[in-house]
Amino acid sequence: MSSSASWPDGYGRIIRDTCDSTNAEAARLAPTLSQPTWVLAHHQTGGRGRQGREWASPKGNFAATLAMRPTGNAGWAALRSFMIANALFEALALHVRRTRLSLKWPNDVLLDNGKVAGILLESASKGDQIDWLCIGVGVNLSHTPGGIRDAAFPPVAVGEEIDPEQFLTELAGFYATEESILMSLGFEPIREKWLRNAARLGEVITARTQDAEHTGQFKTVDDGGRLILDTADGEIRIAAADVYF
Repeated sequence: MSSSASWPDGYGRIIRDTCDSTNAEAARLAPTLSQPTWVLAHHQTGGRGRQGREWASPKGNFAATLAMRPTGNAGWAALRSFMIANALFEALALHVRRTRLSLKWPNDVLLDNGKVAGILLESASKGDQIDWLCIGVGVNLSHTPGGIRDAAFPPVAVGEEIDPEQFLTELAGFYATEESILMSLGFEPIREKWLRNAARLGEVITARTQDAEHTGQFKTVDDGGRLILDTADGEIRIAAADVYF
């Protein structure tokens, strides 16, 4: 599909042919930036996901990071994982049917139940206040990464030739809208939008934390972004976990 998206006001853009990882490059640049700035690389030599997992980034796929200085504490900054997920959903929906997409807590986008995109937030803080935040995004646009075995959610790709720089413009515009909503209306409308596209909402799922495994009905996410499960032992709230279903 063609796109008439334009670059959002108030955001910078840096394009690299190659870098180690866009999150690492954004972190290096963050102290010098005067405005929220997207860093895109056409190729990463050391892409990574959550918990240090490798993220393959063949040329033609999408790897970018938004470096910004949000106000507030770490919990407030972390809500941006839901905002970027909403923006990713809308950007991908320009290229595939919306009904094929879903959002998997806490930070994946699924296409036909396979992982098409991942999100990685990294930050630095002074006391309880965030100094800078890097929102990393990887999307399998043209190529499905190979060599990944026994994944609970195997990687999939959009499967069409999409210019990564075009996709960045689309994503940046949708994300700027999410920031405007947060600043004017708070997190609630963002939470509601995320829940409308959530994978397995109302169904039984399993969440594995570092210390335990919990199985129960996925009821909702709360106003802090925590997963709420209705388990045999009662309702529990989980801040971070890997989710399986």
